[in-house]
Amino acid sequence: MSISKQDVLNALETITVSGEGKNMVDSGAVQNVVTFADEVIVDLKLSTPALHIKKRAEADVKKAIHENVDGNAKVQVNIKIEAPAKPQNPNLIKGKPIKGIQNIVAVASGKGGVGKSTVTANLAVSLSKMGFKVGILDADIYGPSIPIMFDVAMEKPLSVNVEGKSKMKPVENYGIKILSIGFFTQPDQAVIWRGPMAAKALNQLIFDADWGELDFMLIDLPPGTGDIHLSIMQSLPITGAVVVSTPQNVALADARKGVAMFRQENIDVPVLGIIENMSFFTPAELPENKYYIFGKEGAKNLAQDLDVPFLGEVPLVQSIREAGDVGRPAALQTATQIETSFEEITRNVVQETVRRNENLPPTEAIKITTMAGCSAVKK
Repeated sequence: MSISKQDVLNALETITVSGEGKNMVDSGAVQNVVTFADEVIVDLKLSTPALHIKKRAEADVKKAIHENVDGNAKVQVNIKIEAPAKPQNPNLIKGKPIKGIQNIVAVASGKGGVGKSTVTANLAVSLSKMGFKVGILDADIYGPSIPIMFDVAMEKPLSVNVEGKSKMKPVENYGIKILSIGFFTQPDQAVIWRGPMAAKALNQLIFDADWGELDFMLIDLPPGTGDIHLSIMQSLPITGAVVVSTPQNVALADARKGVAMFRQENIDVPVLGIIENMSFFTPAELPENKYYIFGKEGAKNLAQDLDVPFLGEVPLVQSIREAGDVGRPAALQTATQIETSFEEITRNVVQETVRRNENLPPTEAIKITTMAGCSAVKK
């Protein structure tokens, strides 16, 4: 004698899913019931992925059918989880695009001292030389160096009126628009701020500024993977990230962590690639020689290992350091090895940005809540 579907439904009306007031049938948890001879298949939809809830529901279904329908029935329970959308916290800062800015590229490094700001400055100049409109947000709150590298350390952003609102006008040099906390502090003044104050300052630099039309905004992030990084990714939908490293193992270990941060499931910022700085040294008197002072092709091998693009290498050249110190980025020089290196890297960054925009949806800004003294990151 075949088992009746209605008998099964009647049996399921005697049980409830934990946490719900209605029985399984009336609550909509039962999606379908199939009977064939002495076999019963029950499809359930639950709103919680908790393992103990799933096991309890499966056991209750089998017990109800065996006690109320057929004690020898072969019962199969299929459970699908469909969690309801969580309401957004209205107190969270909602990341939003900045009007007029097409691409926002974060330049990061796991370790300090690998030349991240130098690469940012020269990448910006190379982009500008290619005809792009470029801005730099110096987000290295505790060690801003971009104003020095562009010879604008003593400048102050002016106030302009935009649609009835007072906005900061970025300082400009070599065709690059720049904002940095360094414009608002004295050269010998240490910035001793906790995370929330630093985040507030960054938000002012981002949203209270008249950036105008930009093809690229480069964000010079501080070293590491900390609060400032989360604040930036909370405030802005980052198009992609570039990670800078030297070839040595100590720097590569931290660069690996930097890539891992952007790739974390709940952050999910596309990594455009890795740049290797201080790749090799060629003395002027021996132009054909290359000395791999910090190791050979370490960042290139890391890029292959992590399956991210290798964007290029920058040689260890004294004039790059000298150019940064006097506030004239080395990429401004023409017909030099340095210009060629940065042009190649910049072309690769543009190519990866175009590929990213063609193949991936826009990045969402993350939302951050605080629980028991630690940060929880989610989309």
